[in-house]
Amino acid sequence: MNTKSKSDSYAAAGVDITAGYKAVELMKQHIAKTLTKGVCSDVGGFGGLFELDLTGINKPVLVSGTDGVGTKLKLAFLMDKHDTVGIDCVAMCVNDIICSGAKPLFFLDYIACGKNFPERIADIVKGVCEGCVQSGAALIGGETAEMPGFYPIDEYDLAGYCTGVVDKDKIIDNKTMGEGDVIIALPSSGVHSNGFSLVRKVFDVENADIKSPVEELGGKSIGETLLTPTKIYVKPVLKLMEEVTVKGISHITGGGFYENIPRSIPDGLGAKIDKSSVRVLPIFKLLAKTGNISERDMFNTFNMGVGMSIVVPKDQADKALSVLKACGEDAYLIGEIIKSDEKIIME
Repeated sequence: MNTKSKSDSYAAAGVDITAGYKAVELMKQHIAKTLTKGVCSDVGGFGGLFELDLTGINKPVLVSGTDGVGTKLKLAFLMDKHDTVGIDCVAMCVNDIICSGAKPLFFLDYIACGKNFPERIADIVKGVCEGCVQSGAALIGGETAEMPGFYPIDEYDLAGYCTGVVDKDKIIDNKTMGEGDVIIALPSSGVHSNGFSLVRKVFDVENADIKSPVEELGGKSIGETLLTPTKIYVKPVLKLMEEVTVKGISHITGGGFYENIPRSIPDGLGAKIDKSSVRVLPIFKLLAKTGNISERDMFNTFNMGVGMSIVVPKDQADKALSVLKACGEDAYLIGEIIKSDEKIIME
């Protein structure tokens, strides 16, 4: 820890740079768990260095993604639980780039706060590191910005950025997708990190009791259920790509089925989804009932229990399901690709 750098004037303005040094020291033990052989730098430098291992990759293409956690952070503030939102931050980025078939290499985070409480910052980064471990990415850098007067003293924002690599000849780009291909669902862990402006309004989370057990949620509280971190699909998808032909992948985020599934489908084709096959999670049923939200709006806002959809050839469907289940994913079929001018048909 840097013990000589201290500014009384800066501290009087609300920024304690020594708290930043302490936070870095506290988070180092978590960061160490994410390090991979490509990491060439230590925490604290001006840039994160990573050496690319291109073994087996003929035409390397870098794929990048960035995202934040959004207003789900309000639940973390209300529950005073900060060690899982970092998983959400990583998940929102790595789940996006895996849709192109890219293997995540490294991740960087950005935390802006009203006041730097070192233990809390370390908790946030602990979650980021867990997300990195789950996705195989190394946390090679980040930034914590203490911004008094801009953020409330007990609040913060969290965003991240990741880079991955894929062989150009193996990019998943839907060019071979055709009529008769099937659509596989990978279950979500909950609401993930989208739609929380509506969620917070429906449950009135700032004023309601969100800590008591709820029967419809299996005895869990609303707060606990909503804070369930976003599921990370990287390793199962990478394994699936080794075993079968993957023609398209959609990460089901904000906009739900109607916005995200069509993004992986070429013109002239559409996704025919069997709504009755979708295993809707209890939290979505409670949301719809409490907020009197139409089925159409639910499917156009939330993942409804499907965090990712994958298109594979019909004759490889059984093998794909077997591979995914061996990876711990309770995958199942939800539809098929048809000739259509409509990108998505929900029946």
